[in-house]
Amino acid sequence: MVTLKLHTQLGLPAGDFDVDESCFAAGVNGVLLRQAVKMYTDNRRVGTVKSKSRAEVSGSSRKLYKQKGTGNARAGNKRTPVRRGGGHCFAKSPRSWRTTMPRKAMRSAAGMAVLSKLMSGRVVVVDALSIDVPRTREVAAMLAAVGVAGSSCLLAIHSYDQVIWKACRNIPGVVVAVASDLNADCVMRAKYLVATKAAMGVLAERFSV
Repeated sequence: MVTLKLHTQLGLPAGDFDVDESCFAAGVNGVLLRQAVKMYTDNRRVGTVKSKSRAEVSGSSRKLYKQKGTGNARAGNKRTPVRRGGGHCFAKSPRSWRTTMPRKAMRSAAGMAVLSKLMSGRVVVVDALSIDVPRTREVAAMLAAVGVAGSSCLLAIHSYDQVIWKACRNIPGVVVAVASDLNADCVMRAKYLVATKAAMGVLAERFSV
């Protein structure tokens, strides 16, 4: 059981909040966690890079001049990679970087990511977060009051709220996500995990099943 400090939306102390870390994962498996993060990173790659090989550039395939007797260095055709306008030695071609993992492994990795934040003391719990109009300064003041201003953080909320999302989109390094949609990559990418009390309940219920 981990005891965290509970904060109000204004950053004032609101008591303690107990979290059972065993509901997220039994431990942190670094190999599985790294594999999950790498999968999400690879799947973001577009893979549309392209360059021409020596077989694809224009030009004759005839040998430029005879092998001996000219006094020059030996040369093949003009499409060789060592000549200007020649093809690339190891030409890049479009490819798909997409990889997959079993669903249970992805779910376990997400729980391990949250557990790692708890173990490193980088989880901040807010009692509630409610904004009537999308004002960035209100969220920025809250983040500054809880001590995470200037650092990258993942703001986990109970359910999708467009007002909160609009209020946070202009703050550098702050990402808003619904607790039920968290994955290992978005949790590990941020330095701090800032979650509402209701969002922590959703996370505990999600990974304890």
